[in-house]
Amino acid sequence: MVTPILPVSLSDVVVKRRGKTLLGPLDLTVPSGGCTIVMGPNGSGKTTFLRTLHGLERLNQGAITWSVPVEAARSRQTFVFQTPIMMRRSVRDNLAFPLLVSGASRAEALRSAQDWADRIGLENALERYAPRLSGGEKQKLALARALISTPDVVFLDEPCANLDGQSTREIEMILKEAQASGTRILMSTHDVGQAKRLADDVLFFMHGEIIESGNAAAFFAAPKTPQASALLRGDIVE
Repeated sequence: MVTPILPVSLSDVVVKRRGKTLLGPLDLTVPSGGCTIVMGPNGSGKTTFLRTLHGLERLNQGAITWSVPVEAARSRQTFVFQTPIMMRRSVRDNLAFPLLVSGASRAEALRSAQDWADRIGLENALERYAPRLSGGEKQKLALARALISTPDVVFLDEPCANLDGQSTREIEMILKEAQASGTRILMSTHDVGQAKRLADDVLFFMHGEIIESGNAAAFFAAPKTPQASALLRGDIVE
């Protein structure tokens, strides 16, 4: 039986850049299961938090402890950026690549690529050059590429920020299906409506620190901090 990589614990975590503290100090445990939505104004530390958990930021202080060795944890998680990164290859090759890297046969990888292309509505675009897709198509491809290897955890940094309603709806549906299949989701968003649709729990950031967290229903019904209340009203939060 494969040991789950969650929960993961952050202990006194601090991230700095050019002498400025971007994150922390943070003490937090992320449990298994569900969808955590990370909220807060621009510059509050949301992206840095996700990047830090994924190992893309160097810690200046503290420790992050997964339930398995860090190398094993990294191999079972993926990241979807706000601006999707496309390999200079076909849609088919973009989808198959993660499976080939992990040791799957080419036949198996191509079968999964076909299945995921069908799921995201790109079944007729498998031979297209991925960098030439529309914004919504690129984001769906990036998400499918992140999920094709059935990761334990997927991090998403505002994946729907620049998308239209239809593309957003399609991506949310894919995320719900992934969550139902056991993938843990940690995602930042400025879209309160999207947060309400997806969140099981919420982390609210200000100035690199979590100032409010908890069950999503309780957070949206009765936020405990004036900053969270202001954000949910649509006011400017500084």
